[in-house]
Amino acid sequence: MRRAIELAARGIGSTHPNPVVGCVITAADGNPAGEGFHAVAGGPHAEVEALRMAGPRARGGTAYVTLEPCNHTGRTGPCADALIEAGVARVVYAVPDPNRQASGGGDKLRSKNIQVEQGLLQAEAEAGNHIWLHSVRTGRPFVTWKFATTLDGRSAAPDRTSKWITGPAARADVHRHRAECDAIAVGTQTVLSDDPELTVRDSDDVPAPRQPLRVVVGDREIPATAKVRNDRAETLLLPTHDPAEVLRQLDDRQIRHLWLEGGPTLAAAFLRAGLVDQIVAYVAPAVLGSGFAAIGDLGAESIDHLRRFNLLDVTRLGDDVRLTLSPLGGK
Repeated sequence: MRRAIELAARGIGSTHPNPVVGCVITAADGNPAGEGFHAVAGGPHAEVEALRMAGPRARGGTAYVTLEPCNHTGRTGPCADALIEAGVARVVYAVPDPNRQASGGGDKLRSKNIQVEQGLLQAEAEAGNHIWLHSVRTGRPFVTWKFATTLDGRSAAPDRTSKWITGPAARADVHRHRAECDAIAVGTQTVLSDDPELTVRDSDDVPAPRQPLRVVVGDREIPATAKVRNDRAETLLLPTHDPAEVLRQLDDRQIRHLWLEGGPTLAAAFLRAGLVDQIVAYVAPAVLGSGFAAIGDLGAESIDHLRRFNLLDVTRLGDDVRLTLSPLGGK
């Protein structure tokens, strides 16, 4: 199962809107027979890839899968049927599928007298698939708020300029994270002030083949010449100030992971609404002493209103530091 979890991670950023899944098949004698992972939406699922490698050695063997085999016909057939047809004797999966449309694979396998076990390394498997699981279980995208700041908490100078607070290593890291998301959101003020393109680009500034959806939140008019209106990625304009409405519309589009890059006003709106699931903060060893704060007014009137978070990771990127945090009580 640990190997299956490792395999599943290879699909991060390319399976939207589907989960990442890994599978390992052992033959009847316990020796490895095949392995696979879900590499791209619409392509073969992990179980099918592993069965293809295993061939006839799968008969009488065991399949270890990070997520309950699907019982649904979409762009591909049910994985439960593929395992039955291959003649496996036992299926062990880590996480039950919360998607009502695809769940039920375990029960179907049992109905064919296949031994089924659930829960092996479930916490580890959930950690590797937490964004998709969160989206399906809650009915809204997982939200990551990303920002860059100086030591004194400034995200832009008094003239609204913010290029560049952090160095090249941190900026490259942002693009790596963007590539794993389904959508990037900013407010209209950010578009009007910074004119960002909001695309994923490599070190030579070449756009990646797959681009997240660009989302502009707010009711101010965006010029036709704005970079977010170019043809390098799809753009969705949402004339609302309600974070819940933003997430509702994105969920309708099967967006699983929203990368929130907006300025202090949009970030504060999501935080006040309790709709930030993760924070990725890039802190530069620099000070401005004036300018715009990274976060807007949250209504705090005393130190009792201080909002604290779980510190999950600290990574040095050149001279900058990346902090990854989650709300207290979150994962």
